[in-house]
Amino acid sequence: MLLESYHVHLSEKLTRSNYLLTILLIQVVQSIKEVTLESIATKLGMPIKFESRRKKVQRFLSDNEWDLDDIWLSLVIDWIKGSVKQNEIIHIAIDRTKWQSNNILMVSMIWRKRAIPIYWKMLDKQGNSTLENQQSVLTPVFTALSDYNLVVLGDREFCAGRVTRHASVTLANWLREQKVGFCLRLKKNVCIKTEEELWTELKMLGLEPGNSFFNQEVAIRKTAPIEGFNLAGKWLGKYRNITTKEPWYILTSLADLQAAVDAYAKRFGIEEMFRDFKGGGYNLEKTNLTGDRLSNLLILLSLAYLKSIIQGIEIKSKQVQEYLGRKTESHRKYARHSTFYIGLWGESW
Repeated sequence: MLLESYHVHLSEKLTRSNYLLTILLIQVVQSIKEVTLESIATKLGMPIKFESRRKKVQRFLSDNEWDLDDIWLSLVIDWIKGSVKQNEIIHIAIDRTKWQSNNILMVSMIWRKRAIPIYWKMLDKQGNSTLENQQSVLTPVFTALSDYNLVVLGDREFCAGRVTRHASVTLANWLREQKVGFCLRLKKNVCIKTEEELWTELKMLGLEPGNSFFNQEVAIRKTAPIEGFNLAGKWLGKYRNITTKEPWYILTSLADLQAAVDAYAKRFGIEEMFRDFKGGGYNLEKTNLTGDRLSNLLILLSLAYLKSIIQGIEIKSKQVQEYLGRKTESHRKYARHSTFYIGLWGESW
């Protein structure tokens, strides 16, 4: 049923020829698990010369019919609304991925220890994103998922904000205005107000492995300070004789330490998703595409990714996933293979 809705959506949004080519390209990508034009053209099952196939794929990725909002955003939002009940909490991760000259800011929904891309922007510069960049990718998601309780998760890049002569509005302030929850990790050299006129860097608070703290209504950042947020500090203890290198300092709207730590830990699902897109799945970093063609390729990859997840769900519902991967041992907390992995390799099986 999920796959049927998936195909109906694409057939309604694309011309007949582009729809058929899209399905064919998704099958190729799932099969070869690589997205260079040469690799796709080599395996594309069309009785025309190789160079003609390569140029056909090029033209396809340059087609103005490929609109992020119309083709992808509407599809993934429909899938989310069919999979998650209204008023439930949805954790939204914002992060960047980069290679060569490409710098992509992406918003994803955390789902089963992974993330599913929702919206992204190709940044025209290297380095960190700006508040304006962040707002441009988050706003469409907030609008589309207004029926849900959202919590935004961001690494250290997404907390400091950019101070100008006119304003010192940060992402945290903006999220509060949008009535959206958040857990944003702070850098250890950020200051908080510990006493009247006394500011202390987070790294000087004495947090040690295995310890934690939770402060409410803190004033934070000595330059253009902001007030009224909660601060969670957590340094994980030893696990298998390994101690994490540094603690988490989390600026949050959530009400207690455990809620903040549990929510922020979900952020790592987007890193798993980037690994699936790159060396762990589709080898995205091998492509030489840039700009609009790369953005359109991301739409194609996202379609393939969602199809793998849907197939993985269906395979697991039939209890036949052990034909595709090793059985999960009873002592393991999480499944050995993700739903994406089962669906991706299930295409060949």
